[in-house]
Amino acid sequence: MEKTDNLHILGEAPLISPIGLKAELIMTEASNTTVVEGREVIKRILTKEDRRLLAIVGPCSIHDCKAAMEYAHRLKDLQQKLHDRLFIIMRVYFEKPRTTLGWRGLILDPRLDGTGDIVEGLHLARKLLLEITALGVPAATEMLDPIIPQYIADLISWTAIGARTTESQTHREMASGLSMPVGFKNNTEGNLQIPIDAMSSTKNPHSFLGIDQDGKTCILKTSGNPHTHMILRGSRRRTNFKKRHIREASQLLKKASFDSAIMVDCSHGNSKKKQQNQEVVLNSILKNRRSGLKSIIGFMLESNLREGNQNIPPDTSQLEFGVSVTDECIGWEKTEALLMSAYSSLKGAV
Repeated sequence: MEKTDNLHILGEAPLISPIGLKAELIMTEASNTTVVEGREVIKRILTKEDRRLLAIVGPCSIHDCKAAMEYAHRLKDLQQKLHDRLFIIMRVYFEKPRTTLGWRGLILDPRLDGTGDIVEGLHLARKLLLEITALGVPAATEMLDPIIPQYIADLISWTAIGARTTESQTHREMASGLSMPVGFKNNTEGNLQIPIDAMSSTKNPHSFLGIDQDGKTCILKTSGNPHTHMILRGSRRRTNFKKRHIREASQLLKKASFDSAIMVDCSHGNSKKKQQNQEVVLNSILKNRRSGLKSIIGFMLESNLREGNQNIPPDTSQLEFGVSVTDECIGWEKTEALLMSAYSSLKGAV
């Protein structure tokens, strides 16, 4: 009989179970406190009980754990200074969606060379999250592969569903079972109804295929996730961070019976992928918030130790320390200046 399955599968390798990884890299009391308190603050910000702005700040993607920890220590110092007006969370993104090809992130390709040692990637990601949260810095990420949350979601305080996956039924089902607040981005064409549809789906119960903590395939049944919001990230053709865009999104949310809770992504389509344009977007957000536009609950900044980005060279030892290997980021000095400016501008508005 002619073979009909796995015709393009080159090999199979065993994967550590979620409970096995967690037994090796155990959550500490300090990390647990950071995660739980971070999630509760974010929920209060979404409902306007906490009037601070939520600031999701950090590298476009994590590729170097040493650089990530240096960034986390710097962010911790700034977090303590600005905590009464800004609730700062570090972007700790391990997965990168691709329109065509490209590096897929630390979990799927930790050596940046296409070898795809996912077991190593999972270990590195969980270890880094434990170290960051132990500092008292909550972590934010994008959930892309529906299996990965079982390995790291217990250490995440906020999650994004990206522009390419907000319309995906798989990701809506996954989000319905996530334990933290979730932000849905408008799609790459700028459609605002898609994240609202995603929020509607996510708040309801679902049943879908996944894995349990032992790594066994199972049916996951969820209760639905009520803690969701919209993220405006611009599109291929236009930005959507100005007052008229915020008001349009607010009206659509209210029409769908959701609270008007909107985060603005200062990067991607809103910055036209130019790191220097993030400042323009942030200034507009702050101006609108000061003018009384309370539907703005937060912003995202793509930031690294050093500005710009770089290609991944064949010899990864030649990588520049603290420079993004994906989208352009603002450097630390600009990050600090923008957050300090945001803090000053929010006086009397928080």
